[in-house]
Amino acid sequence: MDNNFHTALAAHGASLITHIGLVNGSGVEISGGGYARLPVTWAGAAGVRSLDDDKVFDIPAGATVAGWRGFTALTAGTNYGGAALTPASFTNAGTYTLLAASTNFTVQAG
Repeated sequence: MDNNFHTALAAHGASLITHIGLVNGSGVEISGGGYARLPVTWAGAAGVRSLDDDKVFDIPAGATVAGWRGFTALTAGTNYGGAALTPASFTNAGTYTLLAASTNFTVQAG
């Protein structure tokens, strides 16, 4: 398939993911406190997409952020997966900034 096909796949894939959530080391979504999934839009050219900006999440005390996941809704919805992040543990409640560059996904020829 050519680059036009892969560009179209990346654009469609990004359109499916409307919210980003954070997960712990077991892949379970963070919960409690002021935590909530955040709405997203995607940027990028050709077959590579990433968040259009950094996202700041409220994290409850005792949570460990170890990855992000893309979802089709604010709550419930389909989990399309994501990627691991360097684990960050929170003894006290705080905030976690998910850098847009940490969310790149690529659609390319196999």
